[in-house]
Amino acid sequence: MSCIFCSIVRAEIPSVKLHEDAHTVSFLDIRQTNDGHCLVIPKAHAERIYDLASDVAAALMNHAALVARAMHESVAPDGILLWQSNGAAAGQEIDHVHFHVFPRYHGDRHFRIYPHEPRSASDEELESIAAPMKKRLSEIFLGRD
Repeated sequence: MSCIFCSIVRAEIPSVKLHEDAHTVSFLDIRQTNDGHCLVIPKAHAERIYDLASDVAAALMNHAALVARAMHESVAPDGILLWQSNGAAAGQEIDHVHFHVFPRYHGDRHFRIYPHEPRSASDEELESIAAPMKKRLSEIFLGRD
């Protein structure tokens, strides 16, 4: 397996690390379209967020939130975009779970969330969409996973 993020964790390739703990590490992304763009990853290889153990997922989110706070207080962007993609269709480029912590500025022209005006779903449509997810979440939380 050749994973660039695993190589960064093992210090086999250079990176500018921001912080490291038992489960996670943050470092600057080499693509700096807005100065300060960084990544937060679990040290143990996992391709998608649903592959993470709950404690590692919690540590990862906590680390991302703390990096966002540090960015807010030190870089002082107009806003911060936190994103995490799973699979090629979602835009995931590296098959290792990672959060982007991305400083945003008014007029920076990054990331249009909705390419067209979204439709408003009815309550019935929303319930229909939610039903299978609610069922699966109930099973997961009851430990029938």
